[in-house]
Amino acid sequence: MALRSMTGFGWGRALHRGLAVEVELSAVNRKQFDVHVTLPRTLLALESRVYDLIHRRVSRGAVTGMVKVSVSGQARQRSISVDMDAARACVRELRRAARALRLPDDLTALSLVSLPEVIQYEKLPEDTDRVWPVLRRALREALGQLAAMREREGAALEADLVRRFAALHRQGDRVKALAPRTAERYRRALRKRLEDAGIELSGSEPALLREIALFADRCEITEELVRLDSHFRQVSRLFASREPVGRSLDFLCQEMLREVNTIGSKANDAAVSRHVIQFKAGLETIREQVQNLE
Repeated sequence: MALRSMTGFGWGRALHRGLAVEVELSAVNRKQFDVHVTLPRTLLALESRVYDLIHRRVSRGAVTGMVKVSVSGQARQRSISVDMDAARACVRELRRAARALRLPDDLTALSLVSLPEVIQYEKLPEDTDRVWPVLRRALREALGQLAAMREREGAALEADLVRRFAALHRQGDRVKALAPRTAERYRRALRKRLEDAGIELSGSEPALLREIALFADRCEITEELVRLDSHFRQVSRLFASREPVGRSLDFLCQEMLREVNTIGSKANDAAVSRHVIQFKAGLETIREQVQNLE
């Protein structure tokens, strides 16, 4: 499975016996999973089911959305009703106000249309168990579109990251080629400084020579290079994984940065330092891209 981006959009619609449900979803980058979907007041009891269904398809990122439920077609016509109690109360109070204000009593049947809450053109079902199967179909369609968009963008990100990691690996190989000479070069430079300072090494105490050797050995960067190679192998395995890998790649980038910083501080070598700087610049670009992955 290709890598998935955290950004995307999806829309779904489902119909059943005059009941129409539309779902709109959008997702953006976020380190953790977060979801906020606006539901009609009568369907708030379904909020947890909506959350669970989204979380099955999305493990990372912020998802926002909106659910619209309506009655359509012939069902809409059958749903028109008049609240007779409200109509009588409104007419009675309006006529009382008209008499008090000495206004003409010109109420007609058409006046009922403008009276609040007297005529109900649409009545949504209050039985959430009846609505849920329709909502679930619309939500799954929206999630399918969202996932498809995230996978398309993720494929583009994967191609870019594979190329960038390969370039980074080459920088690591250049440092590895310089590594065998680093400690010996530093040992010779240290000896020369001591000799320039007037310290005759040939007659020095064995302890001093031992300290020089130990100090030079601190420039050894083999362990860091081995761990760096291990991180690159793990990156390759993650690209072949079927699970979301954004967090894992982000962690490996942090570990690579740790190793290369150590290499730069230990090597004390101008050539190695140049490659370390280039490595860190490439790694920073990769980390920015990884922040977009689920």
